[in-house]
Amino acid sequence: MAMFDLSLDELREYRPEVDEPPDFDNFWRDTIDTARGFDLATTATKIDNKLAVIDSYDLTFAGYGGTPVRAWLHVPAGTTGPLPTVVQYHGYSRGRGYPHTNTIWAQAGWAHFSMDTRGQGWHTGGGTATDDQAVEAGGIRAPGFLTAGITHRDTYYYRRVYVDALRMLEVAGTHPLVDPDRLIVTGISQGGGITLAAAGLAPMAGISLRGAAPDVPFLCHFRRATEITDAHPYAEITAFVAGWRHLEEAAYHTLGYFDGVHLARRASAPTLFSVALMDEVCPPSTVFAAFNAYGGRSKVAKDIEVYTHNRHEGGVDYQVDRQLTWFAECFAEHA
Repeated sequence: MAMFDLSLDELREYRPEVDEPPDFDNFWRDTIDTARGFDLATTATKIDNKLAVIDSYDLTFAGYGGTPVRAWLHVPAGTTGPLPTVVQYHGYSRGRGYPHTNTIWAQAGWAHFSMDTRGQGWHTGGGTATDDQAVEAGGIRAPGFLTAGITHRDTYYYRRVYVDALRMLEVAGTHPLVDPDRLIVTGISQGGGITLAAAGLAPMAGISLRGAAPDVPFLCHFRRATEITDAHPYAEITAFVAGWRHLEEAAYHTLGYFDGVHLARRASAPTLFSVALMDEVCPPSTVFAAFNAYGGRSKVAKDIEVYTHNRHEGGVDYQVDRQLTWFAECFAEHA
C-alpha cells in the first residue's frame, strides 16, 4: 500500500467538521451514572504465571450493566506498591490472552492492567475470555462487532466497551498496589480508540490521568474512514449500509456518540499518538482528525510519532521504546 491519504503537511492541519450530537455530554454523563449504580465487585486472585520476575493476578470486575469483565494485573515480583500504573486496551479481535503474553509495562517496574474486550479475543486465545452478556448484544448487524446494535446509541456495542474501559480505571484507582495519581492509558488500533474514549470520559467521571497513548487508533472519523478505505473493520459499516440502505442516517447518528474525534476533544491528559502514513486500516486522516482535536477544551501537551512507510503495524518496537521513555517522564512529573 502506497501513501493514499492527504500529504503530511495537510494532515497536520486537518480539522474536519465531524457531526457531533448536541446531547453528547448528557448521554455520556447519564451512561456513567447508570454504570456506577452497579458495585465494582472486584476480585483479584494471584496465579502461577510461570514467570520469575512478574507477579500476576486474575482480575474480574463489573463492567457495563454489571456483567463481569476480566483483566490481568501484572506487577514486579514481590512488590508492595503503590506503583505508577499503565492500563492497556487491546486491538480488534484481541484480548488479555495468556498471562505471560504481554508484561512489558510490569517489566519496566509499573503495575500493568490488561483488559479483555468483551466478546473478542480469538486472535490471542488463552484459557479464559470475557463474554458480551448484555441483552443489547442481539439485533441485525454485519459480520463483526462494528455494527452490533448500531441503529441506536443505547444498544451500540462500543457503549458497553467504553463503559468497561472507564470501570477498569475505577478498579485501578482503588487497588492497593496502584498509585491512583499516576495512571496512564494506552492501546493499539481498537485499543487506541478505547484509549481515546477512556481519556475523554475520565474528566466527566472525575478520574485524573497522567497520560494517554493511542497508537494508530481505530474508531475515529467514521464517515471519512468508510469513504477512503475498504479495509476491515471499517468495511463492516459499508456492508451494513449497503444492505440496509434505509438505516444509513441512523447508523451514522449512533456513531457520532462514539467517535474518537469528539472524545479526544474532551480529554485533558497529555498524549502521545502514533500514526502510519500507509495505514489502510486506520487511515492517517482519521488519526490526525482525532489528534488535532485532542484536548480542544484545554491546553494540553501532545505529540505524535509519524511512521512514514508503515502500514497498520505502525511503529511496533520503535513506538514501545518511545513510550517507555514518555511514560517514565509522565510518571516522574509532580511525583
